Amino acid sequence: MGFNPASDFMFNSIPIFVGLIFVIVIGIFIFTIGKGISEYASNKSKAVETKPARVIGKRPHTWGGTGNTSAHTSYYMTFELENGERLEMPVKSNFYGMHVEGDVGMLTYQGTQMIGFERETV
Repeated sequence: MGFNPASDFMFNSIPIFVGLIFVIVIGIFIFTIGKGISEYASNKSKAVETKPARVIGKRPHTWGGTGNTSAHTSYYMTFELENGERLEMPVKSNFYGMHVEGDVGMLTYQGTQMIGFERETV
């Protein structure tokens, strides 16, 4: 058993590599939480607005569902205001299912958070 610099390097670098991966994962986790808190605070600092709007788009976003894990779906709707501004907002699944593109009504929102949408009935 002689001195093997290559195996010593590999043996000594594994803890550094594992530690680096751990720091990266924790950093991503903290960044994601910070981003969510920042968006929440930004939304709460803005005024609640109610404006006429039209639903111009709907889209689901599905992720996961491999192996023994279940899939998760988020739902988004795009609203167009009278001035042409478009806002894409996350919505709950039951709201998503009850509205179609072309619906017109009053959109109540605060920042990037939809509070409600009262559809006009004809």
